Amino acid sequence: MSAETPAVSGQFTRRRLQFRAWRGTRPFWAGLFVMLGGFPIMYFPYAHLQIGHLTLAMSTTAGASSLVIGVLLVVLGVSLWFQKHIRVFAGVAAILLGLVSLPVSNFGGFVIGFLLALIGGAMAVSWAPGEAPAPEPAKDGVEGTDGAGGAHGAVGSTGNGAGEPNDLSGTSPANGANGRHSAD
Repeated sequence: MSAETPAVSGQFTRRRLQFRAWRGTRPFWAGLFVMLGGFPIMYFPYAHLQIGHLTLAMSTTAGASSLVIGVLLVVLGVSLWFQKHIRVFAGVAAILLGLVSLPVSNFGGFVIGFLLALIGGAMAVSWAPGEAPAPEPAKDGVEGTDGAGGAHGAVGSTGNGAGEPNDLSGTSPANGANGRHSAD
């Protein structure tokens, strides 16, 4: 195969779009942050950093627990990718492991691993699966719209027609209450 022969046309684009679709259906970035947070927590207790002729050994008695915390964070990050239904558990566990790494693992991998685990855990807890967008109805000749494009009888309005929802909570701007409750 010569350098001028193109690869299968469109294969890279197709793979990229498949990965993008896969990534969009799960807390991908949360898993990546949690996984990246585990590496500095695992690495620094066993590293021998050299600054010029000075060797800085961070080996501590808590090195084994740092290794356990780091491995657990990496496993939680991978499980966020492939088991998206455990996102809340994995997110809370990542936050707790990040907090535990502060006193146990050299200030959480010099705060780098701590912050990555905290951010990834928060992203995992807050992630919600998206829904497919509903098709919008055609706007040409639709009955019940005014000239300004607003709809009469929209969801949350105060009409009393059959089948029309009536929001009496006092908090919907559609009923004119503007967040204040009325006495009637």
